Amino acid sequence: MRHLTTDHLRALLAEHEPPCLSLFQVTHRRRPENEQDPIRFRNLLSELESSLGQKYPARETRSLLEPFQALARDADFWNHTLDGLAIFGSADTFLVFKLPRAVPAELAVVAESFHAKPLVRMVQSADRYQVLGLDLQEAKLYEGNRDSLDEVELAEGVPRTIEEALGNELTEPHQTVASYGGAGGRGGAHGVPSMHHGHGGAKDERAIDADRFFRAIDRAVLEHHSRPSGLPLMLAALTQHHDLFHKVSHNPFLMGEGIHFDPKSIPAERLREEAWRTVEPRYLERLAKLVSDFGEAQSKYLGSGDLTDVAQATVAGRVGMLLVEADRQIPGRLDPASGRVEFDDLAHPEVDDLIDDLAELALKMGGDVVVVPAGQMPTQTGVAAIYRF
Repeated sequence: MRHLTTDHLRALLAEHEPPCLSLFQVTHRRRPENEQDPIRFRNLLSELESSLGQKYPARETRSLLEPFQALARDADFWNHTLDGLAIFGSADTFLVFKLPRAVPAELAVVAESFHAKPLVRMVQSADRYQVLGLDLQEAKLYEGNRDSLDEVELAEGVPRTIEEALGNELTEPHQTVASYGGAGGRGGAHGVPSMHHGHGGAKDERAIDADRFFRAIDRAVLEHHSRPSGLPLMLAALTQHHDLFHKVSHNPFLMGEGIHFDPKSIPAERLREEAWRTVEPRYLERLAKLVSDFGEAQSKYLGSGDLTDVAQATVAGRVGMLLVEADRQIPGRLDPASGRVEFDDLAHPEVDDLIDDLAELALKMGGDVVVVPAGQMPTQTGVAAIYRF
């Protein structure tokens, strides 16, 4: 199971060898609700199998479905789900994402490309952040928003404990002893008792270990989590650990503010409350800056909130930043070649949401997308674009 980032989303939106299988499911965190999740997963899996069977030979179908079927048999996986599930499989890809927010609808899609659109708004929401829980023995990483905070699996290459980080270089918790006297330390040749001298450097060596452990965690989290996600990171640790970690850290995403508790010592909901209280001012500041940047760009004819203009600019690769309104839908069709927009009824099976289409296309063209609450949107159209040129 991987932690979903913008890089993952862009990779899914790139070309892959078809057929591409996309599965979205609502899941549940606790019993008894989650007892039905594996059953509904198998039903969605049957839909994938039926769709594949209409176009592809049985041998190819079996190989594509095998990792999905293995997941269906994994009882431990289904006992530790969140609010949603997204799975993507092809001849060259199999990715599983547990989602902290429910998916808009359950889907099982076989197509020439992955159907990643339901994830766009989830990944690009402006209220997301990460928390690094740290003590002298281990590190844990959490990701959350205003409503939830969940532990995420550390990427390969990120040490989970001080033993993993330092290996054989870790100081043993012992006192160095020198013996003077006869064999076995029971006395000298003239019956003089053996003398044991301890060297009092163990405390200093453990301090050096802590320094090296924190440096290793800082480097690995920056490389494997902070840079790929671009999310603000706050530290949750005892005050003395804050001092050391901030001293050695080179992570530009690390917030100066943090949580001065050992995260293992407080309930999960208390940790979420403390995290959101810490990150909310930065979140509001970021929203204000995005709105200000849009206003400045618009005054220089380098920004627009007109849906037709934004669509054409997105197709041309001119959109550097696209703000989209949370929970807003505009039914219609977007021509990805010309940028032409047609408005229609979302109930029609061939009609999609134009805002989602624009967000997906902006990401494909290398732009950034940020989901903004309705109250902070600088336009009434549901979109606001800042152009590169």
